[in-house]
Amino acid sequence: MQLYTIEAGNFKLDGGAMFGVVPKTLWSRTNPADKNNLIELATRCLLIKNGKRLTLIDTGMGNKQSEKFFSYYSLYGEDSLEKSLANHGFHPDDITDVFLTHLHFDHSGGAVKWNSDKTEYELTFKNATYWSNKSHWRWATQPNRRERASFLKENILPIEKSGQLRFIEEPIEGNFASAKEMDFGIWFVNGHTDKQMLPHIEYNNKTFVYIADLLPTAGHLPIPYVLGYDTRPLWTVDEKEQILNQAADKGYYLILEHDPYNEIISVQHTAKGVRLKQVYTSNQLF
Repeated sequence: MQLYTIEAGNFKLDGGAMFGVVPKTLWSRTNPADKNNLIELATRCLLIKNGKRLTLIDTGMGNKQSEKFFSYYSLYGEDSLEKSLANHGFHPDDITDVFLTHLHFDHSGGAVKWNSDKTEYELTFKNATYWSNKSHWRWATQPNRRERASFLKENILPIEKSGQLRFIEEPIEGNFASAKEMDFGIWFVNGHTDKQMLPHIEYNNKTFVYIADLLPTAGHLPIPYVLGYDTRPLWTVDEKEQILNQAADKGYYLILEHDPYNEIISVQHTAKGVRLKQVYTSNQLF
């Protein structure tokens, strides 16, 4: 097995929305805002090569939305999904599996693209099986009013239409599954959105958790620092406490999807709760 971080582009969001009820005087210490109160974010995907299987976890925003749409998110930088794959020697046609932690547009937008003459949508990874789960798929295709703007039909329905969609079996009890469909285990968490999936990967005698929107940046480590976007923030608090305590106890490495400066972190118990222990680059650990 080999792991690669894939940088799919950078964007900005309102710092207050990213930290919910936490005052700016606190969150701006780790995530400083610009004059428009926007903080910098990444869309960091993960690529897993295991034999002939090449699994991409999340896909970033993609590039098929309108200029007006992207203007809301202040895109910056030169990274893109295709460019980052190429930098590691891969092409979209090489991908055998696309695993979507959840279907918000900044995680699933790159899964679908325009065809050559922009008359219809097609899958970016034409040879891949696309993985979600039944509960989250239902949640995304019948969206609540809170999340409707994040679940874009053009990112979702073409996957179903393609016939390449498959569902991960959900755990009957608890929130962890040793997924037989994948090369890793999965934490199922429900605070941010229903049945978000966090890959739990054993690699080189280390455990990595791709922690997606449960912990967007290192600045979100304090348990009460949860997203204003979360549909069930008190559930997020409980899920963070459980997983971060286990990460500190067992020495997990947490791969951060949205932190532009910290790729991977470890955490430790302190008098103030679980806090940052060390920051790593993928080159140091992969």
